[in-house]
Amino acid sequence: MSRDNTIDVPLGAHPDRLGGLSEGDKTDHFVAPFEHGISFDELPDAPPKARFRFSLTGWIGAIIVAFWLFIAVFGSFIAPYGENDLPFPDDYSEFQTPRAGALLGTDVEDRDILSRIIYGAGRTIGISFAATLLAYVLGVVLGIGAAVSGPKVDMAMSRINDAFLSLPTIMLGLVVVAAIGSSIPVLICTAGLIYATVVFRLARALGQEIMVMDFVEAAKARGEGRWWIITREIWPNAAMPLITDFGLRLIYVILFISSLSFLGLGVQPPQADWGSMVRENLGALQYGESIIPVLAPAMAIATLTVAINLVVDDVSAQAGGRLSKRL
Repeated sequence: MSRDNTIDVPLGAHPDRLGGLSEGDKTDHFVAPFEHGISFDELPDAPPKARFRFSLTGWIGAIIVAFWLFIAVFGSFIAPYGENDLPFPDDYSEFQTPRAGALLGTDVEDRDILSRIIYGAGRTIGISFAATLLAYVLGVVLGIGAAVSGPKVDMAMSRINDAFLSLPTIMLGLVVVAAIGSSIPVLICTAGLIYATVVFRLARALGQEIMVMDFVEAAKARGEGRWWIITREIWPNAAMPLITDFGLRLIYVILFISSLSFLGLGVQPPQADWGSMVRENLGALQYGESIIPVLAPAMAIATLTVAINLVVDDVSAQAGGRLSKRL
């Protein structure tokens, strides 16, 4: 008993068991002892989570990407003419220079270049996005599956992936499209399967890196299953690098699809596609009075790919810049 008629409670003991509290003040749980002079207001708060913010170049890239996405989705509603309409049917002449009614001039078939670029945006971006999405579904599932599987399964899957990865992408695409035939589903599947090999390698590396971390070992010790570890431990920690790489892979797929179209094995005329538009209008460099029929679709490809790269660089830099070390 202390001088102020209070009971001295040993450090760490539950006051209820010592009879030191009145019936109304007793608790059903243990309360850690502390001195009366301590104020919990003095304890520091957790630092606020940093918010993602675009830099100036990131904003420029995001605005350009948003512009092309808008054109791809709503292009058919805002195009001045149809995809294969002639703006001047009574004045037919290939490679006409820009004038009222055709702001970018006409192409080799006297079709409006601006309208075909607008229609081609939806086809180029749509095919490339679908192929990239397919590559990521296959690559992430198989890559993380290889990382959490046994060494024999991992070795077999990795060697098969390396065999396909060693083949040049353009050559493999040309062989497949030439053998099967060119169509939009074939282009999507071909590009998706080719670039799934690169995604497999990245997803496998991320999965193996996360699998040896302490929190995964603790989950295994608790008896958590493989599916729980994949969905609760591996995927949340691998999502940011994979999402960042999605933008980079989209750039490569856009250039791949445009290259096939330029070589005549991609989107077939009269359908508009940026790569095929460059190939169709090459004669403007020699015989036409304007280089816009070739320059306009080439600039569309360049602005979109550079803008995506600006956004990806900004996201990667603010995520710690660790993505390049895994590629």
